[in-house]
Amino acid sequence: MVCNMEKITSFTIDHLKLLPGIYVSRKDKIGAETVTTFDIRMARPNFEPVMNTAEVHTIEHLGATYLRNEKEWSDKVIYFGPMGCRTGFYLVLAGDLESKDIVELVTQMYRFMSDYEGEVPGASAKDCGNYLDLNLNMAKYLAAKFVHEVLENISDERLIYPD
Repeated sequence: MVCNMEKITSFTIDHLKLLPGIYVSRKDKIGAETVTTFDIRMARPNFEPVMNTAEVHTIEHLGATYLRNEKEWSDKVIYFGPMGCRTGFYLVLAGDLESKDIVELVTQMYRFMSDYEGEVPGASAKDCGNYLDLNLNMAKYLAAKFVHEVLENISDERLIYPD
């Protein structure tokens, strides 16, 4: 079957120029409200190895837990989850926002992950559909790497999609 559908916006981004960073992926109107989807890109697509499912899954559990408990932002959080390509995550927030608006939130979330000790939230058969596929140590390593290499001194080229 041939696909005659329009190419979705995320497939129009030149992934060969895309660096790790925080990007506005799209903005959608739902009634009078705006919802902003962010592309939190942790690995450079097609240049760096992708993350394994265990660390992606762990980052998802830790990130979602952090965001749903963060006092200032929790009521704006709609979704946090992985990209199928395993180079990053989508964060969907209520509001008409820009990348610079969430740098502090994302930095604090990744610091939380890099410093996390203890049992991964939701790491049980009762709470998760694949609780054995988690890797806290690698998730902590990748979170710390993202903080130090990208978030601490983030520049505009890592906040706005490349042309």
